[in-house]
Amino acid sequence: MIKKPVKVNLNIGLEARPVAQLVQLANQYKCEIHMEVENKKVNAKSIMGMITLGLDNGEELTISANGEDEKEAIECIGNYLCGK
Repeated sequence: MIKKPVKVNLNIGLEARPVAQLVQLANQYKCEIHMEVENKKVNAKSIMGMITLGLDNGEELTISANGEDEKEAIECIGNYLCGK
């Protein structure tokens, strides 16, 4: 399992369209991927779960991944959330 802290750097935060794109990105990987904010932990492959986080630009979260392609998943999702 790998964990990576990330600060959201998307001009519009994680509203409907960016969340949908993030979920599509997460679903490209075989590993389990979760997002954690304070005491909430949700499956990054679930659009409903991700929407419940209600993340805004500048907020910090932790991405965790566990599985065969966890390194690639963490890198790619981290880059997306950082606006790269």
